[in-house]
Order: sequence, then structure tokens, then C-alpha cells
Amino acid sequence: MQDNSPAAFWLPAGLARDAPKYLAIAQALSADIRSGRLAAGVQLPPQRQLAKALGVDLTTVTRAFNEVRRAGLVEGNTKRGTIVSPSRTVPARIVVDEHRPAEATALIDLSMNMPPQPAEAGLREAIAEGIATVLASPHALARLHYQDNAGIPGDRAAGARFLAPRLGPVAPERLVVTSGSQAALFAVVSALLEPGSVLAAPEVTYPGLRSVAARCGVRLAAVRTDQNGLLPDDFEALCRANRPKALYCVPTLDNPTTATLPAERRQALVAIARRYDVAFIEDDAYGALPEHAPAPLAALAPERSWHVATLSKCATPALRLAYVATPGQAEALEITAQTRIINLMAPPLMSGLATAWIKDGTMARLTSAIRRENHARQAIAATALNGFTYRAAADAHHLWLSLPPAWVGADLSAVARKAGLALVGSAAFAVGAPPPALRISLGSAPSHDALRQGLNTLAALLSVPPEGVPGIV
Repeated sequence: MQDNSPAAFWLPAGLARDAPKYLAIAQALSADIRSGRLAAGVQLPPQRQLAKALGVDLTTVTRAFNEVRRAGLVEGNTKRGTIVSPSRTVPARIVVDEHRPAEATALIDLSMNMPPQPAEAGLREAIAEGIATVLASPHALARLHYQDNAGIPGDRAAGARFLAPRLGPVAPERLVVTSGSQAALFAVVSALLEPGSVLAAPEVTYPGLRSVAARCGVRLAAVRTDQNGLLPDDFEALCRANRPKALYCVPTLDNPTTATLPAERRQALVAIARRYDVAFIEDDAYGALPEHAPAPLAALAPERSWHVATLSKCATPALRLAYVATPGQAEALEITAQTRIINLMAPPLMSGLATAWIKDGTMARLTSAIRRENHARQAIAATALNGFTYRAAADAHHLWLSLPPAWVGADLSAVARKAGLALVGSAAFAVGAPPPALRISLGSAPSHDALRQGLNTLAALLSVPPEGVPGIV
């Protein structure tokens, strides 16, 4: 039974001192809802009154309420303001109503592969402080103007500093600052491959690469993989039969399989590429997340490697930046010419923010916080998906789940959407025939509770055959 009466004026019993004020309020409110102190349907105090009672500004309370709303614990009501959500508890079983449109259910997103944003990272505060620092510098006006298409010298030097722990010294003139890895991949493929030429890629690979290849008229040829990634013998057989111009791969925490290529396989791939004169397009989106990983291909074969390192997966997608380390200055000029056509330049203000974060250690701090949060979320997944077959890595914010036989060929994504989940199947990644699998992204869920709920819902769906799910006709 819902309690529709207004609450006595709610105040938190105490606020955490080691968290931003808005987050401390959100945590206290969430705890009182989960403990039952605030029952379902209870009306919360007006935000302005609560701000006055707590001695904070209205924006702080608004941010706190938004955090709790994203966790699904409160909701807006046109007549009564903010109320405790009547549907805050996890259902005991999955009920799918075929008459209800998918859009009617608030989705828990397990499809978008973005890094989690743990509270300890203080991302919003870091962005605000970082932008303020950039705009307060003596050269702030330059950040509001057009800039060199490859990035100004300071930003290229910062990119080289960011890559140095993995690649070693990178001359800034070999490096191009681009507006994200998708733009970078388009520029590299456009510069390296003519329409009709062959690009080797893993049998399941990043969907953005498939889109780039299609737009550029490039033919993808699949290289078989196992639990450790690309199989060198299969790559060599493909080189003999198809003569690819380049090999694309994500060698560390592969998307979607999470595999990290062992050092000996990387060496074998380099030897084959040199033998057949094949270039590497190395997508190192996740390379900054592991504290220890084998040397990138670009460190082993810099003369034939185009190394793309985005900041989207180790910091935030809001930084639309990727650094491209090329074999030499001439190749950097080719990439610059392509990026000039695509979007002229990387966003100057974001480039300045990234440079500031790399210099003052904020970038490393954010990456460390994301790494720790990934560990926590992988542990939640291990509990929820116990008994299912999947590949995972502690540092990754995704996993690769094999479908139970009963669900092979079934439209799981549509069923899951009606149960409140957004999923992406293997067809989005397959170069050839899609395997029976799902990529499960762990970073988009706004909280551990939401992630746990989503994974428990998924496990409940997969535990019964499609015909056993209520409401499916």
C-alpha cells in the first residue's frame, strides 16, 4: 500500500563529510528510502525549503535529487512535486507484457559501453575546475579561436606525455589530436586504404570500424580468435590469400570480447605484418585502464603502426579527443589532411582541458577511479551471472556473454527491452556470421543497485527458454 501523505519535513540524520555536499545529501536520501524510513509514495519536501534548512544553495539540492532520480528511487509528480518512487523495489520475477510498448519501461542500459563515473572521481567538479583553469590562463583567448588542424604544440606534447607510459617517447610531430576515436579511425582508414582494398579485422570487432569500412568502400576480412584474441596463424593465412593492406584490432581489453593479446602473439603478428607489408591500425581505447599490459603493437613496430588512443574510455566521453601516433611526420600530415575534411580540428577547449588534466595528474586520478569502479562492477556481474558462460577482465567495463542454447536465434533484445533492459547482440560486432553472444556493458548503469537489478533481470530471462517468459506470444 502506498503512503500518499506528505512526509514530515525530511532532513538527513547525518551527512558524509568525505563526499561533495550534493552527493552526501543524495546518499542520505537513498539510505532512508531503502531502509523504509521514507515509504513508497511519500512526498518529499520542496527543494527550496530543504536547501534553506540544510544551509546550502538550491543547485546543490537539485543535483542531489537528480542523482536519486537517476537511481530510480524518486520520481516527479505534477501535483505533488517529488515523491518516493512506488516501483523502487526489484521485482521477484520477470513479467513481460506484450501489449506494453517498450518505451513505457525505464531502461537499465547494458548496451552503451561507456566508463562508469564513480562519485570518488568528482568528474563534474574536475570539469568545472579544469575549464576555469584553462580560461584563466594568459593564453585563454586562443582556446576560443580556430587552431592548427593537428593540434597546437602544447596539446600534441601533452598527448605524447599521455602515451609515453605505453609507447615510450613519441615525437610530437608524429602525433595528431583528433575529435575522438571515430573521427580518427575514419581519417586513418581513408588515408591508408583505397576503395575495394582489404582490411583485416577480428571476427567480432568494434561496430564503429565496420561503419568506417562501409563508408570508405573497404572490404573487411575476418581473422579468427580464441579466448586470448587474434590467432596469428589465421592472420598469416589471410595475408597469403587476401593481401590485406592493414590489420585493425583492439589488442588490450578487446571490444567486445575483453581479450588481451599476450606478448608472444603480439610479436608473432608483428613478424607476419613485416613479412607481408601490412600496416597496423591499433585501437587502444582501453589501454590506459590496466596497470600492467603487454607492449602495444605501436611500441613493437612503430614504422607500420597507426595508434589511436581515445580519452572516452579512461576518463569521460565528454572529452571528444583521441591522440593518433603515426609512423612519422609525413603520415601525421596525411591524417591531418583527412581530419581537416572531417571536422577541421579537435575542440580547442576540450583539448585544453585534457592537456591540463594530463599535466596536473587529474587524468591519471580519473583513470584510477574508473579502474577501481570497474573492479567493483565486475564483482557484481560475477555474482549475478554465476552459472553462465562469459569472458571478462577486471579492468574492463564490459563482458562477453555466451547465450544459453534455448535463446540462440531468439529476439532477446526485444524481450529484454520490455523487461526494462537495453542490450546489444553479437550481430553488431560480427565481420562474418555472428556468434551466439551479447556484449554486456557495465558502466552506464547509474549505481551499483541499478546494475545489480539489470543483471539479475538478465539472468532471470536467460534462465528460462523464450516460451517460458510470461507475456511472450
